[in-house]
Parts: sequence; C-alpha cells; structure tokens
Amino acid sequence: MRPVNLIPAEERRDGTAKLRGGPLAYILVGALAALLAGVTLLVATGNEISSSKAEIASLERENEAAEARAAQLSAYTDFQAVHDQRVATVTELADSRFDWERVVRELSLILPADVWLTNLTGTANPEVSVTGAAGISLRDSVPGPALEIVGCATGQEAVAGFISDLKDVDGVTRVAVESSVLGEAEEAGGGGGGESGTSVAECQTRDFIAQFQIVAAFDAAPPSTAGLEG
Repeated sequence: MRPVNLIPAEERRDGTAKLRGGPLAYILVGALAALLAGVTLLVATGNEISSSKAEIASLERENEAAEARAAQLSAYTDFQAVHDQRVATVTELADSRFDWERVVRELSLILPADVWLTNLTGTANPEVSVTGAAGISLRDSVPGPALEIVGCATGQEAVAGFISDLKDVDGVTRVAVESSVLGEAEEAGGGGGGESGTSVAECQTRDFIAQFQIVAAFDAAPPSTAGLEG
C-alpha cells in the first residue's frame, strides 16, 4: 500500500531544511557571552578588591601592634641613652680628674724638716678661683694643674733643697720660683711679700729665715675644673 502524507504541503519541511533565525541569533548569543564575561570580570575584580582591603586592614593592625610595642620599649631605649650618656660623662671626668690626694701625700713625704708651708693651693687650671689662694703670678703661665707653695725655710740652701725635692714628686715637670727672700726680725711684722704678706709675717721671724713663693707645674696632666686649697 502506498503511504500518503496527510500534512499540508505548505507545512511540510524537508529533513535537510535549515533552522530559521539569521544574524539576530548570533547577536543575541554574542551579547549573552559578553554579559557573562563582564559579570565574571566584575566578580573577579570585586574579589581582588576585597582581598586587597583585607590585606591592608591586616597590615594596619600589624603596624598598630608594632607601634604599641615600640611605645612599650621606648622607656628601655631612653634608659639606655641616659646610661650611655652617664658612662661617657663619668669616663670624661675620670680622664680629666687630677689626683690631688696623691700629690699632697707625696709632698708630705718629701717636705724637709727645715721647711714649713704657710699656704698651699692646688688648681687644675689658672681660671679656677680658690678662696685664700696664694696668688702667685707665675701660676698664670701654667695652663694645666699646678701647686702654688708659700712658706719659709732656714736659709736659701734649704729653699734650694726643697725645690730639688719637689721635682721628685710624680708628675711635676718644672718648678718656678717667684721669690725667695731672707728677712730681718724687726721687719717681720711689716709683712713684705705681696699678696702673701700675712703668711710671711707668721714664718719669717729671724733674719736667716728665707720666705719663698714657688709654683710646681704638672704640664703633662690634662686641665680640668677641679681645685684644691691647702
């Protein structure tokens, strides 16, 4: 029996017929693809921004923690700075300090029995002012530590021996004599001898007694601001 196609001819389609749609379908597909790509890019960008913000927040927290830690440790830093400064100051003072105790001890050991002192002034530099100082003018020529010695001796030979003994004191580089004068008993009350007149009157009681003013210099020692009155 012959098959009969009951579908109207105008509605029949060939098996090989192409689907309708044309360029509009391609445009629509392209638009959807572009939209999908845009959404994907937006999501990725949003995720990257969120990640960056989270990293920034984390770094800020770390920075705040570091600053807090530094603030806690600043006291130790300040203490170390004060410690270093004090060590430097003590070291400087120790380097510039003159050992007057040793000098006076050695002077007492070499002082002859025929010599006695009425004024002993030790200063680290000529700018130091000491109450009751001997005031010997030769002191100004010594920039560093020096002893100003005023006293009497039983004659000029005793004075010369004392000067020689002074040179044996450790650190003494030179000894200068301002004056060494024999006195007379009747002139003792006159107090000749410049600024040390009172001291002269106390010791120069015989005509054979020589009153002297001597400066012993310690040129090798560094000047400082300490002074000693004897």
